[in-house]
Amino acid sequence: MIFLAAIYVLTIGVFIVLPLASFEKTFPYIYPLIRYWGKFVLYGTGFRIDYKKLVPLDPKENYVFIANHTSIMDIMLMLTILKHHPIVFVGKAELLKIPIFGRIFERICIPVDRKSARSKALVYPEAKKKLDKNLSIFIFPEGGVTNDKEFKIYLDPFKDGAFNIAIETQTPLAVLAIHGVNKMFPFNWFRGYPGKIKVRLLETFETKDLNVKNDKVALKEAAFNMILKDLEQ
Repeated sequence: MIFLAAIYVLTIGVFIVLPLASFEKTFPYIYPLIRYWGKFVLYGTGFRIDYKKLVPLDPKENYVFIANHTSIMDIMLMLTILKHHPIVFVGKAELLKIPIFGRIFERICIPVDRKSARSKALVYPEAKKKLDKNLSIFIFPEGGVTNDKEFKIYLDPFKDGAFNIAIETQTPLAVLAIHGVNKMFPFNWFRGYPGKIKVRLLETFETKDLNVKNDKVALKEAAFNMILKDLEQ
């Protein structure tokens, strides 16, 4: 599975997306190509999507999207389903080191080195800049993927970043749950299989009347419990 995905990533990345995604000013025009790159990789690797919105999304609204994170395929999945909301990921700086994929990811993400206080401090102003440009932000609040998620249904504790950004910028928080990708496309060269990925948009939270000091913990706990409950069903 991973070998097949790598072929698609290299083909599309080298010949279409990467040469055109070299200039930040062209992002609104290049994003559809990046999105179709993600869609091509997802479907070309043998996956299909069962996506249901339990609440509506306003096509004219920007959001801070969050979801559980168990596979690198989560990125292609989100690029595919959020067609009306161009997204910029907040992601680990280590992903930029992946050949080809890292160069593409650089164009659609705000990289953060969680070991660097300076790097973490720059995330908020960069996220606000993207939101002001009518883009949405996507953050996996667990902060990474561990290999043992291939065999378990659980969530790592959520980090604060997504909730700080949503509240401080007064941007609605949208919560999604992703099912099954941990087994279908794990970080393992010898496992994985094609199939249908279940995704649910569970809830959106307004943040205009919230403040970080008093409301962040409750918002984070509500989102965590909502995703965990859906995964366990």
